[in-house]
Amino acid sequence: MIKAVVFDCDGVLVDSERINNTLFAELVTRAGLPTTLEQSIARYMGRSTVESLADVERELGRPVGFDLPAEYERLALARQRDGLTAVDGVRELLDLLREAAVPVCVASSGTPPEIAFRLDRTGLAGYFGPHVYSASMVARGKPEPDLFLLAAERIGVDPADCVLLEDSPYGVRGGKTAGMTVIGHAALASADTLRAAGADHVVTAMTQVPSLLGLG
Repeated sequence: MIKAVVFDCDGVLVDSERINNTLFAELVTRAGLPTTLEQSIARYMGRSTVESLADVERELGRPVGFDLPAEYERLALARQRDGLTAVDGVRELLDLLREAAVPVCVASSGTPPEIAFRLDRTGLAGYFGPHVYSASMVARGKPEPDLFLLAAERIGVDPADCVLLEDSPYGVRGGKTAGMTVIGHAALASADTLRAAGADHVVTAMTQVPSLLGLG
């Protein structure tokens, strides 16, 4: 029986990745590096804004010229204020985990205000209480294992006994390096991409997860 489940936020709990990556592509293009939605998904999805910014500036060979992380956070919150929803089936999954008394937590590349807003907006915050962890709390974000190791430590479960739900190859790689069993949610990233990153299982809908976890 699993001892804990770790959830990424965007694309796993809340249906926000298309909004986020469309916006990030716009901002990177504004900075001088033309970027499509598909390129943003492939290159930046799952990483923190700060680390993505460093990648953009390396590519440009100069600073972007504006506070891209702050602008991203401001515009993302504005765009998500209306119409942000929980990922289909995730509330039912969380209810099953609650009934089975399996601890859950969030491990996300978003900032604490971003994560809090999205969980509150979709009514999911109550499932996690204080167990919400951001890449801003560790030295290295995804694809490094630091965030997942922090999450396991804080909930008191060995990483090897945790199942991680992730939708990006960066998150999958970080979870595997941390020693977790990883289920990839193929929403924007393809199933093949998540398998190549090391996902132990890949699903296309949250309704497929309970059987993998041995839940009714």
